[in-house]
Amino acid sequence: MATIRRFGVLRQLRSEASRHVIHFRKGRVRRSGRGLVFWFDPETASIAELPMDDREMTLFVRGRSQDFQTLSVQGTVGWHVVDPALLAGRIDFSIDLASGKPQGEPVEQIEARISGIANQAVLQELARAPVRALLDAGPDALRGALESALAGDPALAAIGVAVVSVRLTNLAPSAELERALQTPTFEALQGKADEATFERRALAVEKERAIAQNELATKTELARREKLLITEEGENARSRAAGLAEAHQVEAEAEAGRIRVVEGARAEAERQRISAYRDLPPAVLLGLAARELAGKLDTIEHLNVTPDLLAAVMAEFRKAPPPRIGSLER
Repeated sequence: MATIRRFGVLRQLRSEASRHVIHFRKGRVRRSGRGLVFWFDPETASIAELPMDDREMTLFVRGRSQDFQTLSVQGTVGWHVVDPALLAGRIDFSIDLASGKPQGEPVEQIEARISGIANQAVLQELARAPVRALLDAGPDALRGALESALAGDPALAAIGVAVVSVRLTNLAPSAELERALQTPTFEALQGKADEATFERRALAVEKERAIAQNELATKTELARREKLLITEEGENARSRAAGLAEAHQVEAEAEAGRIRVVEGARAEAERQRISAYRDLPPAVLLGLAARELAGKLDTIEHLNVTPDLLAAVMAEFRKAPPPRIGSLER
């Protein structure tokens, strides 16, 4: 803003280097330039002050895509004055000669014109494609189209203004559409997560099944080996029993053979003894029997010899022939 000081009927204006001042006197341009300092008569002067620095304005556009979906575009547009004389002739930049303040809102008028051109360009670009294509392309494609539209618009060149930069910070759908667009991705991610969970569970079940199979195989093998061991122990027990039975049979047969031999020897001896006694007379046999009996008895307390017994014995002695000494010795 220009600084104006009063000295009587005259006034002095001092402007900044970033401001372009045009001094009109009686309808004609008296001075024009940046950072001017001069005296003027407020009764005959008219002064316009234009900003020459770069300005930025906020851009917000809400439009519809080709498939009638709402999208919001946010960003900034930078502009500056390229022809101050032309701009001063199209838009009023006059200042109050007492305070130096602008009498109107010329900057707002310029930004409104830029905003209208930008809004129209953005709406046209949004309507050319469906929402999915616009979101996939992102704000860069829209920014390039907007730069081309603003740079080539004759309305801005006609007032001596040029756009120097366009930045788009956001291209977003409505909240409902955003949730709807997020749903497939969310479902896909959830499906992958569920699939991973199922795979982990399946792997765990497979491992448990393998462990159970190994345990069953181990138990089966142990049972088979135990059965084989029992079978072998039974075979060994039967072999030992058969061996013992065979040994007992051999021993019994040996004992029976020994008994047969001993008894045969006894029977033969008895037979020979009986054969030897067979030819002896009864008296001799009686005597031998008495001697045998006497040998068996330890003591004889009583001996009863009756007359009948003695007569019978004597009769037998008389009947018997005298024994031969040789026969008795045999």
